[in-house]
Amino acid sequence: MEGKVERASSEKRWTFKRICVFCGSKPGSKSIFSDATVALGKQLVERNIDLVYGGGSKGLMGLISKTVLDGGRHVLGIIPKALMPYEITGKTIGDIKIVSSMHERKSEMAKRADAFIALPGGYGTMEELLEMVTWSQLGIHGKPVGLLNVDGYFNSLIELFNKAVEEGFIVDSERHIIVSADTAEELMKKMEEYAPVHDAVTSRRSWEEEQSSGIITNGRAQ
Repeated sequence: MEGKVERASSEKRWTFKRICVFCGSKPGSKSIFSDATVALGKQLVERNIDLVYGGGSKGLMGLISKTVLDGGRHVLGIIPKALMPYEITGKTIGDIKIVSSMHERKSEMAKRADAFIALPGGYGTMEELLEMVTWSQLGIHGKPVGLLNVDGYFNSLIELFNKAVEEGFIVDSERHIIVSADTAEELMKKMEEYAPVHDAVTSRRSWEEEQSSGIITNGRAQ
């Protein structure tokens, strides 16, 4: 049985305490990526929103965390122990929670954040973004998922989502799980007004309830 995603009424606006930002551990080839990252950090500070992020001190990750921390907001980085030598140089920024795996990293991020935003990044950023979108589709959460489309960086990805709708792999209402904008201020306004329009595959309660795991034999769980 399908479950309804929790929706805000037309008069209700989201109020965020913490937002998780996914972004690259590299700065990218254009200064506009760094500029947009700083702009997003300042938007969080202006709205009194704390940051949850991947824990690195390099690239856009280091920039967003430093901007938010310097603005007086709390910063929590969540990073697998194996990645610390590659994504952290010098001092860590804000508080750091060390986890054992990539799955645990995403789970902790999702648990601690009220919404998610993806800045430009590589495979890891896109994988984190798409997992949060999938979790919304499945009914694991009903939180806003935002895409900051800096200088058209995500245009091809957005076209791919539209193609998947056209070819019958994504339901049109599920296409609207992702909120996108070209500027940080516009994106924050859209996310504050976000109201899910899709039906979750199953209810959130069914994901939270303990379920037995075992081998299926002749249609029966063992």
